Amino acid sequence: MTDLTRLTAAELAAKIHSREVSAVEVAKAHLDRVAAVDGAVHAFLHVDTAGALAAAEAVDKSIAAGEAPASPLAGVPLALKDVLTTKGVPTTCGSKMLEGWIPPYDATVTRRLREAGVVILGKTNMDEFAMGSSTENSAYGPTHNPWDLDRIPGGSGGGSSAALAAFEAPLAIGTDTGGSIRQPGAVTGTVGVKPTYGGVSRYGLVAFSSSLDQAGPCARTVLDAALLHEVIAGHDPLDSTSLNVPVPPVVAAARQGATGDLSGLRIGVVSEFSGDGYQPGVLRSFEAAVATLEKLGAEVVEVSCPNFTYALPAYYLIAPSECSSNLARFDAMRYGLRVGGDDPSLDAEQVMSLTREAGFGPEVKRRVILGTYALSAGYYDAYYGSAQKVRTLISRDFTTAFEQVDVLISPTTPTTAFRIGERTADPMQMYLADLCTIPANLAGNAAMSVPSGLSDEDGLPVGLQIMAPALADERMYRVAAAYEVARNDAEGGAQIHRVPDLAAGVR
Repeated sequence: MTDLTRLTAAELAAKIHSREVSAVEVAKAHLDRVAAVDGAVHAFLHVDTAGALAAAEAVDKSIAAGEAPASPLAGVPLALKDVLTTKGVPTTCGSKMLEGWIPPYDATVTRRLREAGVVILGKTNMDEFAMGSSTENSAYGPTHNPWDLDRIPGGSGGGSSAALAAFEAPLAIGTDTGGSIRQPGAVTGTVGVKPTYGGVSRYGLVAFSSSLDQAGPCARTVLDAALLHEVIAGHDPLDSTSLNVPVPPVVAAARQGATGDLSGLRIGVVSEFSGDGYQPGVLRSFEAAVATLEKLGAEVVEVSCPNFTYALPAYYLIAPSECSSNLARFDAMRYGLRVGGDDPSLDAEQVMSLTREAGFGPEVKRRVILGTYALSAGYYDAYYGSAQKVRTLISRDFTTAFEQVDVLISPTTPTTAFRIGERTADPMQMYLADLCTIPANLAGNAAMSVPSGLSDEDGLPVGLQIMAPALADERMYRVAAAYEVARNDAEGGAQIHRVPDLAAGVR
């Protein structure tokens, strides 16, 4: 009998919609897989067994009644990052500050998933309030990379990527502020997409940095990511930054790319993303990917984006500044954790201080302090203002580059997955994991990571980053799909199918 957890989302949907299998059978198979392996992986913070089975049963009833599926993904299971609100289901953002909070409403992404008949299995682990590159900053313990349980699965969305790599779910949702979808995708051998900023609604996405945060699809194949992208994207009047434009035709582009022809496409290699600090095995994998793209008919040229070298320091002024403002809402007065509130000897300021001390972890405190300082009187222009000027220069680099090429490519991250605990004492080393991904967030354009094989040094996954202009998301899907097919043909099958069987205790 076919192991339903090993099928792609597209394959599962076809079987469910043709009534070859039921959505309930598919949901149960994935819930069983979660029960078998998540003790080792810790991808999930909450598993909504009853909700998932009820959603699957509703899909089966609809199909049995002769109704058309609500979407191409109706009945397919999904893991949802715990930063998106879910009515009646806990949303913690990986923080003690929101432990036990049950939102009274769904995020727009959550609502669209439900309306599409997607079966939400539960909420995935993450760095607290999406601040981190390893999922070690979660207040509920780290998630482990299924390729090597001693290593990180990336961050902040490591729970979503690990759930995919461990075959606990065929689809997941992440959010990407500086690389939190793409970097986990790279180090777990999965696909992660940051859509154009404003392409997917942020309503109900608990804010870290409002001008950077973007929800997006995570999957094991490019087509699956495209199908999910079209389900969650589109204008939302509840989000003032939502773009009122047609959703890019990403599914059609993925299908076109799968034909393996990139003739007429011009691809730019970002020259700034190589050299010191990059693992040799990552660079060799990237060079092999470039050669593959050339064989597919693309013209590959080198492109310089000189201001990309300033992206990391600019980001770590802009993002903490916005987080300082956004997290001020956690004041022990309205919702969330409240410490000392029953002590009549404490005033409001003391209760607020005690609550934030207990509720926020070290990385969140670090960024709030940094951001508050950058926004303070006398320093605003020197720090935050200057960082925004750098942001403009980075956007101009992208504009100039896209006048020469259709897409840009680079390694997704400078190294493969590092060991848990290896960088926790050195925040600067941790921040370098997002070196290649941050520019796309600052500019707001589209970017994705697609698996590019395994490093010849340690046998761990490596990712290829593809960046496209704003609202031209379909370009990167076309390139990614063509590359995926070529790499899988060369390797005799998708690398993801070689992940060790965690249920058997093999690593």
